Amino acid sequence: MSSIIALAIFVAAFALITTEKINKVIVVLVASAAMVVTGVAPANDIFYSHKVGVDWDVILLLLGMMIVVGVLKQTGIFEYLGIWAGKKSKGRPYRLMVMFMLITAIASPILDNVTIILLVVPVTVVVCNRLHVAAQPYIIAEILASNIGGAATLIGDPPNIIIGNRAGLSFNDFLVHMLPIVALTFALFVVLTRFLFRKEFDYNPEYADSVMTLQERRAITDRALLIKCLTVLTLIIAGFTLHNVLHVQPAIIALIGALVMVLVTGVDVEEVLAEVEWGTLVFFAGLFIMVGALVNTEIIESIGQWAIGAVGHDYTLAGGTLLFGSALVGAFFDNIPYATTMAPIVDVLVNEGSDPRNGGFMWWAFALGADFGGNGTAVAASANVVGIGLANRSGHRITFWGFTKYGIITTIFSTIIAWIYVYLRYIVLA
Repeated sequence: MSSIIALAIFVAAFALITTEKINKVIVVLVASAAMVVTGVAPANDIFYSHKVGVDWDVILLLLGMMIVVGVLKQTGIFEYLGIWAGKKSKGRPYRLMVMFMLITAIASPILDNVTIILLVVPVTVVVCNRLHVAAQPYIIAEILASNIGGAATLIGDPPNIIIGNRAGLSFNDFLVHMLPIVALTFALFVVLTRFLFRKEFDYNPEYADSVMTLQERRAITDRALLIKCLTVLTLIIAGFTLHNVLHVQPAIIALIGALVMVLVTGVDVEEVLAEVEWGTLVFFAGLFIMVGALVNTEIIESIGQWAIGAVGHDYTLAGGTLLFGSALVGAFFDNIPYATTMAPIVDVLVNEGSDPRNGGFMWWAFALGADFGGNGTAVAASANVVGIGLANRSGHRITFWGFTKYGIITTIFSTIIAWIYVYLRYIVLA
């Protein structure tokens, strides 16, 4: 009975989010409260359990990086980058989109895709305002590119950290197995965007010429402040890259980095905190509680166990089911709690599974499905929620379906490419 209640509340909440008739933050708060009141979410664990409660590592990582971005905005760096990008693209919309996607996809594996979205979206808004074009297509393309690019490394996408910890996979393991397919998928995705957003590439020479006359250097309002911020940001990036060596969680690195940046620069704390997307953070907290209720009532585990029974010892079927199933489920559930829940089940598949010669390939099928499935809907991945929140706040509103109609196509496209790669590399050529 408890599983039926949890599933009914979750489905109702998701349906309301898709209609956008009620603010999504209110929806998840009411839904999570209903799950606590009905007992399907454990009241004593929702703030303390990684398995069935709020994932504070994610929340605090986002908070720290939002503070960092809030300080950086005061230097004029985003205005500088916006003018620079506009001039380099010569105001050509598709060239501009490709430039932003390249920056996003290349940087996402080095940092993580959420941090990159926090940095790139404000730049995009600036240059699109200058060119008098809608920023929504560019922001959507960047979010999709960040989820693809972030899949390449251990630290690029949060599910990879979860999978790496569970399976004992190193940073280099991800580079060897994930980077080739991510690079290919991204290259093909760049071509796909030419058709997905073809109606958005109207070129206006007048506005393009006005951008070419701008002096980007004048955008830097405080050079000393910029140097301090970039120094601290470099240290934060180094901390993210070395977090396994330092044995410090990325969330702690982000919070300490944010604190150091505030102290070193001497900015107004109240002004910086006003830049934080508090609604986004609350939304994530409620979403974690909702998914935690599905974990607590063993709904997701039941789906996983059913999958194990269905594939049996069929090596090819196991990998295909895991990849496409993860992409499908991951499109509707945030891929962080989904990866946390499914990782033990994949461990069973690998260790008891389908082919003792190369059962470990299923970790890569799982990672690709979870990462690429994050593009499926507006709430499927952290980068999606953060990017859409920033867009809406800047006045360039992106609706649930406004994102999802592109996300679904991208997910199907990238997942098919991923399966061809997995099938050829790990099954045919193994």
